[in-house]
Amino acid sequence: MTSPLPLLVVGSVALDTVHTPAGERHEALGGSASYFALAAVRYAPVRMVAVAGSDFPAAYHRLFVDQGIDLEGLRVTPGRTFRWGGRYTDDMNGRVTLFTELNVFETFHPELPERYRQTPVVLLANIAPALQLEVVRQIESPRLVALDTMNYWIESCSDELVRVLEHTHIFFLNDEEARLLTGKINVLHAAREIQRMGPDLVVIKRGEHGVLCLGREGWFTLPAFPVEEVRDPTGAGDSFAGGTLGYLASRGASLDPGSVRKALAHGTAVASHTVHDFGVEGLTHLTRADIQRRVQEVREVCRFDLD
Repeated sequence: MTSPLPLLVVGSVALDTVHTPAGERHEALGGSASYFALAAVRYAPVRMVAVAGSDFPAAYHRLFVDQGIDLEGLRVTPGRTFRWGGRYTDDMNGRVTLFTELNVFETFHPELPERYRQTPVVLLANIAPALQLEVVRQIESPRLVALDTMNYWIESCSDELVRVLEHTHIFFLNDEEARLLTGKINVLHAAREIQRMGPDLVVIKRGEHGVLCLGREGWFTLPAFPVEEVRDPTGAGDSFAGGTLGYLASRGASLDPGSVRKALAHGTAVASHTVHDFGVEGLTHLTRADIQRRVQEVREVCRFDLD
């Protein structure tokens, strides 16, 4: 069996304050890099590049270490860690941002340790496209580069984002972001337009409605796994990307249709565990056996017999 390839994630670590109908958490571990790393490390070695303030709790640092995440690229600088707060609506489909405090993240410029520069699988997580381009220039001949973004970057730096897409194999975004980037109302037309910008795979996250993927060979779709008790949707997209890329890294980073479909099922399974608990709590005790059982359940909810 092929040895898992290392993954590099460049993104944010944060302290999140979250209110949902199921409860609340204050200054819990969050950030795109945190969710991705804790999901992907279930499959392959993970290297993290991010910045934290001098107030970053030692318990969270130990958690990363205990989970096996390589932290040489996690820079700790004087000041306060990035903080975010949000409140979710009763149906969990909407949220209101209560505050965003960038703190040390405001001046973050990713500097890759020398041994990270040949990492074969890379996620450029949700940070400014200019910073994503800085990472692209430091990576040497990666096999697979994936990208995530958000509305703010599409609206404020779309030209830079398009330049990043030229170096990207997989693009994760939601349907609203796809429409915003392309100006296309139909999400299928939007995905085709994005694919012409460079990515081999356009993976459109649709929340409770699942995922839609356009590859070079055509379309593939999966429903979201029906989680009966959602406690906290925060980080679901990042953990979905972590499960997806983690699986691909464990299989040599091939983008053949069979591998991609299995990877998306793994991403769906991991995300379903994330939303079942608060913050990263649904990931920290997750095993490959847990994921495999959920992948089988995902398969079962999609399967039917033809007459």
